[in-house]
Amino acid sequence: MQEPIAVDAAADAAMGASEFGPIGRMLLTISRWAAILGGVIFVALVVMSIVSIVGRKLASAPVPGDVEILQMTAAFASALFFAYCHMKRGDVKVDFFTAKMPPRIVQTLDAFGSLLVGLVGLLLAWRTAAGAITVMESGETSMILGIPQWISQALMVPGFALLGVVGIYMMVHCWGLRNVPVTEVKP
Repeated sequence: MQEPIAVDAAADAAMGASEFGPIGRMLLTISRWAAILGGVIFVALVVMSIVSIVGRKLASAPVPGDVEILQMTAAFASALFFAYCHMKRGDVKVDFFTAKMPPRIVQTLDAFGSLLVGLVGLLLAWRTAAGAITVMESGETSMILGIPQWISQALMVPGFALLGVVGIYMMVHCWGLRNVPVTEVKP
């Protein structure tokens, strides 16, 4: 991991979530609520799975279509986490090569990485929406419950679109940080 770098007060404030600006704060709030919703959905899925497993073992009465529900809902819930993770800089980073680079270069690389995240998010939203439309037109449903398959795909689109918007915003934000004076403190 990268060693902490001492920065002046302006750079420190610029890197905090409170200094994102109005659009950034709005995106952070939306992505936080999306992640909370995703967490609540996963908790509900765990409860449903426990009820189904206990029902299957004790009374031979599992929740009908539990695997279908789990598959369809977990994908939707997972898509809701990505934007908040990127906004809070929780992405996996391999900074072995950048650990000794000047902060401005690292910020430029972070901006480029955020651009890629944004483009991938928008691409996933577009292709997932196109796939949902195709599945809707074909009339595909789940095997046990008969739930239309397109619904679970369509529910992933907002999470991916939010990731795309957050990625583009973070690119602009990281690029703007290049102009904040940064001073390194040598031990």
